[in-house]
Amino acid sequence: MLDIVVPSPGESITEVTLGQWHKQDGDWVETDEVLVDIESDKATLEVRAPAAGVLRVKVQSGSEQKVGSPIGAIDTSVAKPAGGAAKAGAAAPAAAVAAVTTTVIAEPVDGKKASSLAKKVAADKGVDLAKVTGSGTSGRIVMADVERAATAVSTIAIPVKKVVAVAAPMAVAGARGVRREKMPKIRQRIAERLVQAQHTAAMLTTFNECDMTEVMRLRSEHKESFEKHHGVSLGFMSFFVKACCSALKRFPKVNAYIAGDEVEYHDYSDVSIAVGTDRGLVVPVLRNAELLSFAEIEQAIRGFAAKAREGKLTVDEMTGGTFTITNGGIYGSLMSTPILNAPQSAILGMHTIKKRPIEDPRNPGQIALRPMMYLALSYDHRIIDGADAVSFLVHIKDCIEKPERLLLD
Repeated sequence: MLDIVVPSPGESITEVTLGQWHKQDGDWVETDEVLVDIESDKATLEVRAPAAGVLRVKVQSGSEQKVGSPIGAIDTSVAKPAGGAAKAGAAAPAAAVAAVTTTVIAEPVDGKKASSLAKKVAADKGVDLAKVTGSGTSGRIVMADVERAATAVSTIAIPVKKVVAVAAPMAVAGARGVRREKMPKIRQRIAERLVQAQHTAAMLTTFNECDMTEVMRLRSEHKESFEKHHGVSLGFMSFFVKACCSALKRFPKVNAYIAGDEVEYHDYSDVSIAVGTDRGLVVPVLRNAELLSFAEIEQAIRGFAAKAREGKLTVDEMTGGTFTITNGGIYGSLMSTPILNAPQSAILGMHTIKKRPIEDPRNPGQIALRPMMYLALSYDHRIIDGADAVSFLVHIKDCIEKPERLLLD
């Protein structure tokens, strides 16, 4: 027997939640085949088979397990069944039916691929993946696709009794149903960090607005050739990342931490990009963003977004960061006060673009309709003075309104 133990998702993580088993007890598995998902407060990881053999499940899904504890084993003494049968030896009829049911619900058919989280949600909600259209890379089915499919009764592949049980509370007028669901570890960790940031930092927010006319013009002029040459579309985020790197270089306190009674300065800009997922907000980091080109920034952000949707971001990709950018504008937010991403000292909030009448800078005294965006900078007043914070935000505004400044440094 070869034990299957809970791997460490990252430094300081000691406990995880065991997710969905992708194989049944007694199934034959191959080396490196995905067996089960584990969820920590920072990331979701896949546990793979250390060797080929028969799977022996010791711990069921949903339980809390310590890092390093055994959750199953691989019996390597059993020969592979003839014809590649899924089960080693005879199985009880009930177990066989359960295995078939799980395959129909959780495994993709007709050549479709699905992420591990998508399979888990599909199994829980009784969604037939054969009827789900994938929106991920190369048509891969992700969790969001399963959630959408679960709302349509025609796509739910579960017995009629279960459909009635789900729909019954909706059918009763004035129903006052109450349910409780365990908060995922990553959501618990997010809540803990947000409250900690508010309790430990002297947090303040300053606002400004910027005219997006020139950035939108450049994007419109070069979008097609940029995408053709680099294989990725040109978005607004790369302009703001470059503008922030320029501002961080000029105002080093905004790029610093408070470490006890000392201030830790950074000669580099590791910019965290807030990405919203069904499981919560994650902040993957663009390492040395000041050295990246527009194309490299856009490619990295697109890669982070795809990984975040599928729960594939690693702990290393979300660790660190000296400054954060969050874009509430993609959800339609007009203005907000973002919360610090501790131990960082500042975070920039972007918002939706709205046309507003302002004084035309080219024709003083004349009113023009321009695409405007409100910007918010939340900062730790213990280390950053108001003058530095306001000047930092004005620098970003100048870089966006006159993008050639980014080229001229």
